[in-house]
Amino acid sequence: MSRATLLAQPDDIPEFLHKHVEQITHFRDKDSRDTKEIAFQYQEQWGTHEKKIMDVRTGFIVLFCLMGFTCAEPVKYKDCGSSTGKVAMVDINPCASQPCQLHKGQSYSVNVTFDSAVESQTSKALVHGIIAGVPVPFPIPIEDGCKSGIQCPIKKQQEYHYLNSLPVKTQYPSIKLVVEWELKDDNGKDLFCIQFPVQIVS
Repeated sequence: MSRATLLAQPDDIPEFLHKHVEQITHFRDKDSRDTKEIAFQYQEQWGTHEKKIMDVRTGFIVLFCLMGFTCAEPVKYKDCGSSTGKVAMVDINPCASQPCQLHKGQSYSVNVTFDSAVESQTSKALVHGIIAGVPVPFPIPIEDGCKSGIQCPIKKQQEYHYLNSLPVKTQYPSIKLVVEWELKDDNGKDLFCIQFPVQIVS
């Protein structure tokens, strides 16, 4: 059995192994007792089947990309003091290249995956644009983290997916800056604090 097959992690492992053994014994007829030959015949058939599965999966990935789904890598960020949580990944959509170019008049989704180290009944987001070292408030539609993909109360040692939008107003200047995004717990401490560079363009 190939390594790729084992990594596929079938839903029903006992049933999968049962069928796997049946397929092997299918090749062992009365006239063939050579185990090497049996293994070769089975592996050849399984390799063809596996290749078809991989071709289908590849086709789906290409289709999703053509339909407009983001296939970019996660956004590079700097942790700026996540004291009561730990960030696992940051995604901005759409963001074809980094630093992300934010077009005026458009809105961008921000998805932060993090683990909480504390329990908290509430969570509140604060966003700033740091320009020449000066933090400028950056308004977002929903400040309540419990209404942004997080089911409150927040539990300790659990993973959460925070999801919000970042609207870019037409009156914003065309400029490079650093976005600082915080999500605070009941005690005003940062469940996460991230910074990532962006460029506002027309």
